[in-house]
Amino acid sequence: MCNGDITMFKDMIIGILLPFFGTVAGALPVLFTGKVFSRNVGNLLSCFAAGVMVAASVWSLLIPAIECSSAYSRFAFLPATVGFWAGVFCLILTDRLVMSLFRDRMCMRSGKYKSTLVLVLAVALHNFPEGMAVGVAYAGLISGSTNLSVATAFALSLGVAVQNVPEGAVVSLPLRASGMNRGKAFMCGVLSGVVEPIGAVLTILLSFLFVPVLPYFLGFAAGAMVSVVVGELIPESYEQSASAKNTLLFACGFTVMMMLDVALG
Repeated sequence: MCNGDITMFKDMIIGILLPFFGTVAGALPVLFTGKVFSRNVGNLLSCFAAGVMVAASVWSLLIPAIECSSAYSRFAFLPATVGFWAGVFCLILTDRLVMSLFRDRMCMRSGKYKSTLVLVLAVALHNFPEGMAVGVAYAGLISGSTNLSVATAFALSLGVAVQNVPEGAVVSLPLRASGMNRGKAFMCGVLSGVVEPIGAVLTILLSFLFVPVLPYFLGFAAGAMVSVVVGELIPESYEQSASAKNTLLFACGFTVMMMLDVALG
């Protein structure tokens, strides 16, 4: 293995683990204090992450998927479209599956908190397609079948990591507040993010086994990420206050990711 391959392998490992580290960072403060940051700060972080993820879905996933499908000529959009809708429906079905399977186990304490199992599982299920998005970006980078660069894949990973910081807190803090000890609350937050590197690795392996379907994988990851943004990040960030700051931070995240992708791609 040459130095270039070793460097790329190290970059891939860092990129795959970065979203997980974001979740750990969000859960870590529960070991020392009952508060991490105000709800308003969490909402603003979600807005920025939402902008990053939408831009990443377009420039890092959908556009490369279309470029990979140039053999389809005027229908080069087809694999990306099919994959995108598959990702959207996957997230919708996942939400419904969680609600139907665990509706009877929803333990709302004081009307605020879900049971530990439902809370961790719900966040973990939503983290899995985000891990897939990171994995498919690195799969495209390594296979050379897309125009993705190391910087672009890393930027996508970083955007998901930023979004995971408040998610780690969302899992750990309510569990701590409901009476769970600090160590267990922290571990629940960590476990909710473990699925991301697993999803990334599985996606890379599957992409290498079935290189022709890589455009579908890219589209799927984009659909899943957009669904998370529209279904969770934006509604949650605007729940408390719909100020101009929310919109500006979304636009800022979108612009930053777009510039990174184009300038470093």
